[in-house]
Amino acid sequence: MRGRTHEAAKIARSGGFTLLELLVVMVIIGLLAGFVAPRYFSQVGKSRVKAASAQIDALDKALEQFRIDAGRLPTTEEGLAALNAAPPGMTNWEGPYLKKSVPRDPWGHPYVYVQPGTHQNDFDLISYGRDGQPGGTGEDADLANW
Repeated sequence: MRGRTHEAAKIARSGGFTLLELLVVMVIIGLLAGFVAPRYFSQVGKSRVKAASAQIDALDKALEQFRIDAGRLPTTEEGLAALNAAPPGMTNWEGPYLKKSVPRDPWGHPYVYVQPGTHQNDFDLISYGRDGQPGGTGEDADLANW
């Protein structure tokens, strides 16, 4: 019996990992993360830019539907909130024009709506990108409906 207990203890001891083996595995995982993470996070940034462009397009279409029903666009003061709730005194509002509340851009900033527009459109719809400030490049670049 003693031989069997000794063998069982020997097998139990050999079933674990040494500290050195664990450190080697952690270094390998760290190296892989170092190569993969930058590529992954650059894709996340590109996805946010695409999502903002899609949201601007959807808001643009909702504003055009508002114009068809109401005969005018919301004023700057009424803003995008007019897509979900009728502005005071408006009788020909047929909304809501969005299924949910007006979204924030993918970076958490509100979209900027200006009517009349300062560009070649009747209105301007803008996301200032990741930094939330006018101008910028990359993810910080402005996205607009013009």
